[in-house]
Amino acid sequence: MNEFKLSILDLLKEDARLSAATIATMLGAEQEDVSAAIAEMEQDHVIVKYAAIVNWSKVDDEKVTALIEVECTPERGRGFENIAERIYLYPEVKSVYLMSGAYDLLVEIEGKNLKEVASFVSNKLSTIESVISTKSFFILKKYKQNGIIFEEFEDDHRLLVSP
Repeated sequence: MNEFKLSILDLLKEDARLSAATIATMLGAEQEDVSAAIAEMEQDHVIVKYAAIVNWSKVDDEKVTALIEVECTPERGRGFENIAERIYLYPEVKSVYLMSGAYDLLVEIEGKNLKEVASFVSNKLSTIESVISTKSFFILKKYKQNGIIFEEFEDDHRLLVSP
């Protein structure tokens, strides 16, 4: 991938609402070249989706998010591909990552409440025959996601007092 496209991706990653005209101005390029590069990257699935990052704690929409470590046995000739696909096709699943270390897959799921998440793990995820074990962790509060800080903390303006 050339440097021009990487520059466009960096700008869109920071603000997906930037227009091709604005990006062209920022890069000192022609708008048509920027539009063509974006269209090509969308067609090649380099740019998969444009999305907003939402601070759900500021919205009256109670959701429970959990990260689940999944240890599983890889399949001959396919490794973890089929297992990951079976998992990511569930609508509750937001992300699936192949990991190195003590477990094989990290699954992020979202539910309406704790009971719904627990039901997904016990009735759907852990019943997949290649799954050996799961370990669930519930997200209590998000401070930063995708480089975006959710809560701005005020500096302590008190004077330092020493003995």
